[in-house]
Amino acid sequence: MFHAVNRLTLKWSQRSSGNAMSKILIIYHSQTGNTEKMAWAVADGARFIENTEVVLKRAQDTTLDDLLGAAGLAIGTPENFGYMSGMVKDFFDRTYYPAGDKVFRKPYVVFISAGNDGTGALRAVERIALGYKFKMVYDPVISKGKLTDDDLAKCRELGSTLAAGCQAGIY
Repeated sequence: MFHAVNRLTLKWSQRSSGNAMSKILIIYHSQTGNTEKMAWAVADGARFIENTEVVLKRAQDTTLDDLLGAAGLAIGTPENFGYMSGMVKDFFDRTYYPAGDKVFRKPYVVFISAGNDGTGALRAVERIALGYKFKMVYDPVISKGKLTDDDLAKCRELGSTLAAGCQAGIY
């Protein structure tokens, strides 16, 4: 499926090559390294799209300006006790009120490294994203247990789809 998306996103990037740069912000937290590997794969997928700038940051280092300056957002978290990581939650806590209505319908995607099923972490992110009024634009990637090459391929697809849609102006 990644190859099909690559062909599709390549067409979008070629069509939109006269457009300005789209900035994709990828925020993540990782303790074991799995979510970080997923974040790098999302970044690789987004970089595939021409005229895309990728900003890859740990959640604790991400600022309101990073969020406001991005055309699209990818959020990566491990599943911690059936919830998103505290650092990702901290990012949301620090930016929610200052962001106000400045991020209305900002496209976003989610990737999760889960020891269990990841649904609790996903629900938590989706609930907060609803408050921001973000718009989820692609199915989340949830890696359950050991991170696989297939999981990383899905993350690259996630990144290229987000970037292509932002670059084409369809989100």
